[in-house]
Amino acid sequence: MKKYLIKGTYNAAGTKALIQEGGSKRKIAVDKMLADLGGKVESFYYSTGEHDIYVIVELPDDIAGAAATLAVNAAGLVKITASPLLSLKDIDAVFKKSVSYRAPGQK
Repeated sequence: MKKYLIKGTYNAAGTKALIQEGGSKRKIAVDKMLADLGGKVESFYYSTGEHDIYVIVELPDDIAGAAATLAVNAAGLVKITASPLLSLKDIDAVFKKSVSYRAPGQK
């Protein structure tokens, strides 16, 4: 399973709906959406900082991640981004990759 960090910010209408529905019910809705995609919530937090929600999820693949992100954003009440998270094993494998890159303006 792939892990993603979801960051989200509610617009005014979304915040009003969240106040009416409550945070716990929103998490239940997210749990169901992810389960339907073959995934699950690992952690779910509300915040009063830069973003309103921070969620770590597990999903089977990038297709499921994109489907969830597009469905939530299309609803129009919260804007989310999903960043893939790399395990220690993944990042060690990244460091072993040889990358040939020429920066702009360099020869």
